[in-house]
Parts: sequence; C-alpha cells; structure tokens
Amino acid sequence: MANLTIRNIPDSILDRIRTLSAIERRSMNSEVLVLLEQAVRSYRSSTEQPTRPGPSPDAQSDIWERLVGKWEDERSAEEIIDDIYSSRTPGRSVDL
Repeated sequence: MANLTIRNIPDSILDRIRTLSAIERRSMNSEVLVLLEQAVRSYRSSTEQPTRPGPSPDAQSDIWERLVGKWEDERSAEEIIDDIYSSRTPGRSVDL
C-alpha cells in the first residue's frame, strides 16, 4: 500500500479532523482515509456516468433505431409466445 504526505494543512482543517476522529473513535490516519473515500465517491457520482461495458447510450440508440421494424418471422405472435414458453426450463410453481 502506498503512503502519502500532505503538507501545509490549515489548522482549522486539522482541528476538524481531530474532532471527527475522536467522535468516530478512529485514528487520525483512519479518519483521513474515510474522508478521502467519501470525497472520491461523492465526486465520482456527481461528475461521471457509471461505467458499463458495451456501446455508449448514443450508440445503443442508433442501433435500436436501425433495428426497429427489422424483425421478420413467419409465425404469429401467439406461436412465438408459445415457443418462448415451451423452451423455458421448469422452475418452482407459483400461485398468483
């Protein structure tokens, strides 16, 4: 694990960290780590979209627009639905 040295911490900030660490019953080091984690998590959630694999939302939209109306099947909707139901594996029974 890496080490970090922070210089020129204003006294007011250091006093607040001391107070928080005493309230939370943590060491100063632990309290600073908790505060850094919270700050990074908060910053990240407010400035970035969650990363996920695959195309961007704009690319997904373009793909869907190109696919709309492209499905071709000789079967009726009922036949497709029956095919979907028949290909499912049996699960537990549920009473609705």
